[in-house]
Amino acid sequence: MRRICFAAILLLFVCCTKKQIENLPTLYEGVPNFVKTFGGTKNDVFNSVVATSDGGYAVFGYTQSNDLDIETKTDEGFDFWIMKFSSDDNLLWQQTFGGSDDDRGADIITTNDGGFALFGYSKSSDFDVSNNAGAQDFWLLKITADGTISWGKNFGFIGADTGTTLLQTSDNGFLITGVLDVTASNGEGNAKTAQKHAGGDVWAIKTDNSGNLEWSKYFGGSFTDTPFGIVETSDNNYIIAASSDSDDFNVSNNLGTYDFWILKISAEGTLIWEKNFGGSEIEEPRGITATNDGNFIIVGDTRSSNQNVSFNNGAADLWMLKIDTDGNLIWEKTFGGTSFDVARSISKTQDNHFLIAGYSRSSDNDFTNIGQSDAWLLKVDNSGNLIWQKFFGGTENDFLFDAIELNNQSIIAVGESSSSDNDIPENKGFSDALIIKTEK
Repeated sequence: MRRICFAAILLLFVCCTKKQIENLPTLYEGVPNFVKTFGGTKNDVFNSVVATSDGGYAVFGYTQSNDLDIETKTDEGFDFWIMKFSSDDNLLWQQTFGGSDDDRGADIITTNDGGFALFGYSKSSDFDVSNNAGAQDFWLLKITADGTISWGKNFGFIGADTGTTLLQTSDNGFLITGVLDVTASNGEGNAKTAQKHAGGDVWAIKTDNSGNLEWSKYFGGSFTDTPFGIVETSDNNYIIAASSDSDDFNVSNNLGTYDFWILKISAEGTLIWEKNFGGSEIEEPRGITATNDGNFIIVGDTRSSNQNVSFNNGAADLWMLKIDTDGNLIWEKTFGGTSFDVARSISKTQDNHFLIAGYSRSSDNDFTNIGQSDAWLLKVDNSGNLIWQKFFGGTENDFLFDAIELNNQSIIAVGESSSSDNDIPENKGFSDALIIKTEK
């Protein structure tokens, strides 16, 4: 066996040019340590992942199941679902939270006290959910490091109000954002009387460290405005990355159907500036992060090939743009093949580069595809240049929604899978929660 391996290595070096040999390590970028699915016989999803101070990680989403891997619920309603893993990938504990109706988790953060804040929406008004104002509410849940509930808060009116993203602010409070059903609320949702919009608006709520309301503001126009990412700036204000197809009220320059709509608000919730980016077709941002030079990178997808979008490979491409602190465009890049290729999150790595999680349906232009949508993980540098990319999947749909780098520089990516072949070892139900670990 050793002779065969040595001969193969020798042949490789003889046959390759010096340049080819130098480039060989890039073939191994993104090779997974493991691909695992978790869930029961119903629908199970991980939407978000966060590194923990003990070198491990916590994954968060929602589950409909009450069997197999799901140990803490009895009914088949959707509940918040968190799993905590050690640094060597052993499951330490899991918890589900919710009521008897539909409760779905969107985002998780670690908090300054060593616990977690969980955020999404709830339709329940019983068990873990103390009240409900209407069809569905923002639901913010604070838990300890071992998964015990500290407190929970609902925010909403009689319509469908959907929580999407949160952060802990520099004053140890929380900023939560999502969609407010302004029509159903009859204009309620702003701290002061405001001109009533129609449809759904970007709703930002600031709380103190115990989840008590400090202020509430909504922003948008007459159509649909949805936030997907938020960062706190060095001047203690906030930048929200949203999609918008409005062209009135707070939205001043719609470029065509849905745009990346980026708005900066003050620490008190006052609109400072807003900018649209896109082309004549649909653009939706799904993540934003600060860069080390004081600017911001936003990722999502585009179907355009004009105006702010310089190139499109076909159908939808991953679209990434960099803006400065005043919302001016610095550069933009697209990645994709001729089918549907999208980003769903971006996070910073220790070497000042960026991880992007998403999924792809393309099988050309250096893309590979095993089935329908494949999970797609890529790393780019501070200028948006591709360092490596990797695809994972089976013959069904496989999605990544978030990815982070741990302290040991390994990568944890999470999402959802319906496959049970090729890269995906098992499917337990309709869709399973997906975890992928790679070294790079």
